Amino acid sequence: MTENEISYTIRGAIFKVFNTLGPGLLESAYEAVLMFELQKEGLNVKCQVPLPLIYDEIRLDVDTELICW
Repeated sequence: MTENEISYTIRGAIFKVFNTLGPGLLESAYEAVLMFELQKEGLNVKCQVPLPLIYDEIRLDVDTELICW
């Protein structure tokens, strides 16, 4: 698949999920259903992966379990 084809598939899945579920749910609900739709389309997807980030010359590994001070 080209980048344009992947992008088209992702955007289609996003619209399908939102049109099916409608507004007002928690982000985690949309995320779970979108993951399912993308996998049905044959895409290899990962959810909530850590994001390496440099801030103030310090490397921070940002993930879903980041504790804020």
